[in-house]
Amino acid sequence: MQTLAAPVHSELVIRKSRFLGCVQPVPDRAAALEHVAALRNEHPGAAHVCWALMAGGHSAAHDDGEPGGTAGRPMLEVLRRQELDGVLATVVRYFGGVKLGAGGLVRAYTEAVAQALLQGQQVLMQRRARAACAVPYDLEGWLRRQLAAHGAQLLSARHADEVLVEFSAPENDMAALRERLDAAGQGRLHWARQD
Repeated sequence: MQTLAAPVHSELVIRKSRFLGCVQPVPDRAAALEHVAALRNEHPGAAHVCWALMAGGHSAAHDDGEPGGTAGRPMLEVLRRQELDGVLATVVRYFGGVKLGAGGLVRAYTEAVAQALLQGQQVLMQRRARAACAVPYDLEGWLRRQLAAHGAQLLSARHADEVLVEFSAPENDMAALRERLDAAGQGRLHWARQD
């Protein structure tokens, strides 16, 4: 499966409506929904913020008030045809006062995503593994720096008697990362689980 190396954008004006497209890599649905919420805040005057998601083999699409099936699903079909995963497509529409009709909307949303993808670099998607460990409070900062330095993504940190840190890393790198952390942590890390 392929994903995108970085976010890509497009801007179309069709019969006075402005369509701002973006396709970007995302790790999961939660991150996608956070991005959509941020877009709504960024564009309070927009009529619609439509989106489509392919992540982990799961898909979702949302028309955000456009007639059913005229925005999210066509955007999702573009992602499927490109065989992409781990990506979120969004299109912010500023209504220009001229109705486009169902066919016009499908073409506009499809084109906004397709135009953005023309600029994108597709890369092989890396499978990620998850792990969790507990560390004393005085090692939390060190552990966060180690994870960042080795390409791991911090998923959560819960503070109790110790700090329980959950993270993900490229599957091929997880065993070596655990060994490095064990050696540098001098027995003060306690592994909770590894998926």
